[in-house]
Amino acid sequence: MAARALVLHDLEASGVADAASVSLLESALADRGWWLEQWAEGRDFVVGLVAQDVQDALLDSRGRWPLCHWCDHADPHPVHVQPDLGGPEPTWVCEVSQTAVAPVGELPTTRAG
Repeated sequence: MAARALVLHDLEASGVADAASVSLLESALADRGWWLEQWAEGRDFVVGLVAQDVQDALLDSRGRWPLCHWCDHADPHPVHVQPDLGGPEPTWVCEVSQTAVAPVGELPTTRAG
């Protein structure tokens, strides 16, 4: 599934692609695979939804991910996938500056955070 490769890239780019994070990704893929079986027309939504699922799961186990390194705001804050409910061309957007950082799967390399 393309969603796996794209979200895995973003985990790796942000330095958090350890076994636990990849396991969370695999779990999100399994859940969204079932969802896609129920609604095949939702294929364009899967990448963004998987990224959001992993982001939510990491919040519970590791903290906010991915953190923004692309705006001038000093306090740590995450970037989020937009549009919120997925759709074609999901993009990581800074929640503070509302700046588009990168499409899901193309997050620039940063230090772990």
